[in-house]
Amino acid sequence: MLLRGLYRKMGIILVLSGWRELLYSQPMINRKIRVGSRDSALATIQARIVIDAVKKTNPDFDFEIVAIKTTGDKILDKSLDLVGGKGLFIKELEHALADGSIDIAVHSYKDMPFEETDCLPIVALSERESPFDVLVLPKGVTALDNSKPVGSSSLRRSVQFAKLHEGFEIKAVRGNVPTRLSKLDNGEYSALILAQAGLNRLSLQNRVSRIFTIDEMIPAASQGILAVQGRQGENYSFLDSFHNRESEVVSKAERRFLKTLGGNCSIPIAVYGQIHGNELLLTGMYVDADGNVKTGKINGNVDRSEQLGEELASSFDFRASKGGKAPEQAREAMPGDCQVHS
Repeated sequence: MLLRGLYRKMGIILVLSGWRELLYSQPMINRKIRVGSRDSALATIQARIVIDAVKKTNPDFDFEIVAIKTTGDKILDKSLDLVGGKGLFIKELEHALADGSIDIAVHSYKDMPFEETDCLPIVALSERESPFDVLVLPKGVTALDNSKPVGSSSLRRSVQFAKLHEGFEIKAVRGNVPTRLSKLDNGEYSALILAQAGLNRLSLQNRVSRIFTIDEMIPAASQGILAVQGRQGENYSFLDSFHNRESEVVSKAERRFLKTLGGNCSIPIAVYGQIHGNELLLTGMYVDADGNVKTGKINGNVDRSEQLGEELASSFDFRASKGGKAPEQAREAMPGDCQVHS
């Protein structure tokens, strides 16, 4: 599955290249696959989505979910930009992959930093669930109450919501989805802004009060996509039937946009790619250091997905606003010269 090739779907020819072009030198010896997952109900469901899909074509494989509590799950009293950013949700999983405690790790791709680790590559992506953000009101409530804050876990959501609803206080909210909903229903917030994909996977679709359109709230890069991470040089061909090529194409564009702008939790950045025939339409938003909100669109052939992401980001003239080069993300050294996110 990792060789260069052509993929034809609905009349589209997608040229496959990039991070999936790894040559597997070692077969998977054991047919029991240990699947690393964050220690939450949603993460377990997401791991199960991967397992169930793989078992359809590999019924003789056994799987074990290994739940690992990450630093990001433990630190709940501070916003992510103050304690290390998105890497806090994957560091422990990457350590477990590097030392052989697990065979693959399942992540929400939007939670992964744009700088990926060569020795721990992304080996498969899921079909995209809903990419949209949604507004969730307390049970039994039908309208926003501006006497209480709106809960948001990201600057991206906060900036875009503030443009739609002036005069509302926006307050950070942390914790897993059930914990956030409990805080909402207990009266701490007038509403929450959440990813629709997570609510769908938790079978909580009934909590959605409003779905924001792309024109109202552009999603995070790769929102709604699951990423499977493995070790370089191992055989992950059992994931062939799971991997979604369209998710690969849009993620390349979205994450290149993020990388070009030096995106992290302290910078409000949003980007969303849509495929129409052979064309990719990319919509992005960026808030520069001076507080200017910049939006733009670009379209082009799907085989230029990464270039389109870089071109859209560069059109924002971000380097002049930021006054320098996009920052590199920190890595932590591991045995065998493998570096994981810190």
